[in-house]
Amino acid sequence: MRSRNPVFSRRGFSRDNGYAGFNASPQAGGPAVGTQANPYAQQAGNPYAQNPYAQTDLQNGAPPQAPATTGRMTMDDVVLRTASTLGTLIVTAALAWALLPVDDANISRSYGIGIGAALIGMVLAFVQSFKRKASPALILSYAAFEGVFLGVVSSVVDNRIASGAAMQAVIGTMAVFAGVLIAYRAGWIRVNRRFYGFVMAAALGFVLLMMVNLLFAVFGGGDGLGFRSGPLGIVFGVIGILLGACFLALDFKQVEDGIAYGAPKEEAWLAAFGLTLTLVWIYLEFLRLIAILNSND
Repeated sequence: MRSRNPVFSRRGFSRDNGYAGFNASPQAGGPAVGTQANPYAQQAGNPYAQNPYAQTDLQNGAPPQAPATTGRMTMDDVVLRTASTLGTLIVTAALAWALLPVDDANISRSYGIGIGAALIGMVLAFVQSFKRKASPALILSYAAFEGVFLGVVSSVVDNRIASGAAMQAVIGTMAVFAGVLIAYRAGWIRVNRRFYGFVMAAALGFVLLMMVNLLFAVFGGGDGLGFRSGPLGIVFGVIGILLGACFLALDFKQVEDGIAYGAPKEEAWLAAFGLTLTLVWIYLEFLRLIAILNSND
């Protein structure tokens, strides 16, 4: 099953018929997985190829567990890289908040810097998504520029629309992350082909509607079709948060697969990158929803 995240889907973070794509062996009852489809199949010391219990595990319907091998990704690696990426984002967001005032005299300049940082961050994210290997410098640079954008946007909403909105959005994001993680670990969320297909279809429809709304806003003025204000804006804000929660479940699945199938250690940076993208999505949706709710008061 392919991840919706281009960072993961270009590598071994995917499963067909429920099994991850790090292995080089064909799966019973499923499509053959050859060396051309598997980016790690030709690497020396592939832990999956050396696992004598791999075929037994597959026959029993369980993913094979990669033996402890140096140079392989672990959960500690993912946690450390994610903390580094999010830490960079938070620091630059705090600096942007403090150094870029959003009063009437300076808001245009601050907006310009924030939008410029967002565009640079978007370019860096696309470059990393299509690179064959993880680049820590590129990922941390993305986090830094994205932090500047978030700092400016959060300051505008917090100081000009809804006091305390940024902290509420942070708490909401943390609550969604914790809730999805608990539900995933408890087995309440089952990430399978049906779940993946539903999330991808919903995400595609959501993005297309937002693009149509943006076009109507650009050429027709106002808020376009009203998907980002009023009652419809509230509905779509909630949908956006729910989609972000589904993306988190997919990310957790891909990280779990990568660890189980012996992904190289540097892939932990890609896991951190993917998780950061999803958390930024959820935070922005919370911030937008809070702003809409307060503007309706």
